[in-house]
Amino acid sequence: MCRVTDRAPLKPAAVPDPVSFAELLGIEELEENLFRGRCHAGAPLRAFGGQVAAQALTSAGRTVEPARRVHSLHGYFLRPGDPRRPIVYQVDRARDGSSYATRRVTAVQRGEVIFTMSASFKRAETSGDRQRTMPPVPGPEELPDPYPAWRRDAPEEYERSAIFRALEMRFVPADAPGMPPELPGVPQQFVWLRTGGPLPGDDPLLHTCALTYLSDLTLASTTALHLQPHRVHRVAAPRVALASLDHAMWFHRPFRADEWLLFAQRSPSASDGRGLAMGEFYGRDGVLVASAVQEVLLRELRRKAAGGSGRADG
Repeated sequence: MCRVTDRAPLKPAAVPDPVSFAELLGIEELEENLFRGRCHAGAPLRAFGGQVAAQALTSAGRTVEPARRVHSLHGYFLRPGDPRRPIVYQVDRARDGSSYATRRVTAVQRGEVIFTMSASFKRAETSGDRQRTMPPVPGPEELPDPYPAWRRDAPEEYERSAIFRALEMRFVPADAPGMPPELPGVPQQFVWLRTGGPLPGDDPLLHTCALTYLSDLTLASTTALHLQPHRVHRVAAPRVALASLDHAMWFHRPFRADEWLLFAQRSPSASDGRGLAMGEFYGRDGVLVASAVQEVLLRELRRKAAGGSGRADG
């Protein structure tokens, strides 16, 4: 199976302009339990981790009956993926119970495992309901689009990041009305996110995989906010190296990834060259739809090397 990957031509995973978000999650079924996809770069010669995770989840979901929906995933980034080469996703049908189903996915490139994921699916059921209240922050229509300023301040980097044209982001200012007070030692950032165009409404798996992709855009940068702002707000060279180590998500309630979702993120710890970030996704109606946790490699750069680092969520 690994030789299937090596036969494919060596070329960058180009992101056309414009690109539909569904295309970013597209995979090819090679045979039963075996899929192949291509991922764009998040940093030079490094596949964007959110896309790898989303394609792995898409592969797992293709082997589960539609009546069961994703409720959690846990993934580990083992090696950087090469955006010039396809990635093969091998799915292990670990369990199919009466309510829950479990899948394990191994992402392979050039004979080496670059990512592993466990994902769990379940049938819907009726039960009690409670949730944390969404903070009353300004809505996305009240906030500026960060891309024009990014294009003005760093045009070359902006042009290389064509993927951002397939999604929309609005950052909530730290002093905006309704923002919760920032606790000492716990940097936070709140961001509205959605895909740049509509997604099919009859495919819950596609929306879940799209949110998996979106969840990796800003979590890592939250761990480094005490050192630098997110890249769309940063003019100076990066001061830190960031790379995802693991990523976990829980999907609580139905949602659409092509409608605005508030991603409320906080980083409670940074030490030992690692940072931890936690986030919650809320719909416009205040419903908590998903939660995410990520640990990242977090290292301050030496000044002379600062220009050679960075990634999509840096």
